[in-house]
Amino acid sequence: MATLFIADLHLDPGRPQISGLFERYLTGDEVRHADALYILGDLVEAWVGDDDDAELPARIAAATRAVRDAGVPVYFMVGNRDFLLGPAFAERAGLTLLDDGTVHDIQGHRTLLMHGDVLCTDDLAYQAVRRQVRTPEWQAQILAMPLQARRAFAAKAREDSKAHTGSTIESIMDVNTQAVAEAMRKARVTRLIHGHTHRPAVHDFRLDGAPAQRIVLGDWYEHGSVLRVDAAGVELRGLAVT
Repeated sequence: MATLFIADLHLDPGRPQISGLFERYLTGDEVRHADALYILGDLVEAWVGDDDDAELPARIAAATRAVRDAGVPVYFMVGNRDFLLGPAFAERAGLTLLDDGTVHDIQGHRTLLMHGDVLCTDDLAYQAVRRQVRTPEWQAQILAMPLQARRAFAAKAREDSKAHTGSTIESIMDVNTQAVAEAMRKARVTRLIHGHTHRPAVHDFRLDGAPAQRIVLGDWYEHGSVLRVDAAGVELRGLAVT
């Protein structure tokens, strides 16, 4: 038995091969025999509200609910692309919502789970936007807009994000090591799993003199990425698109 983690799929109608890979992976034996599946944010390229009547949200809901109905819990934590995903869709999709910064026992190891963007404290412009869009007032204002207007707003936000990424030094957009250490100390853990940065790796280091580990999940832009945690240890691997 294993616990599985994925993040940063950025599912989008323009990349049907990745949506297909996601659906196929969720029907496979690894997922259906897992202890649990965790999705740590950015499941989609943009989420415009739980009332979105497009095809992709319906396909996602069908895929994740089938996993839950097979007896495997599916935990979901919002990221910076799908922070408007709420309880209505979660109920439809069979998802258990998690707060960013949740601590779970994963295969006997107390583990801090995050999307990861809040750790990128050197990117001051991004953090300012994040604080604004996570307020209930801002979100209520956006969700009160007609669906088509929200889709246009999301498209503009994606373009702005690409422009910011293209004009910002890469190191600034990575996690800050001090922010990582502070988050892990506060949670009283020696293992952290997160996504967001699209830099998959297993980082072993020392935290206050003790062995510690930070695992970064890979993105799904060109192929899939999954972290498997079981009694034997951790395995971070890619999934080929077929």
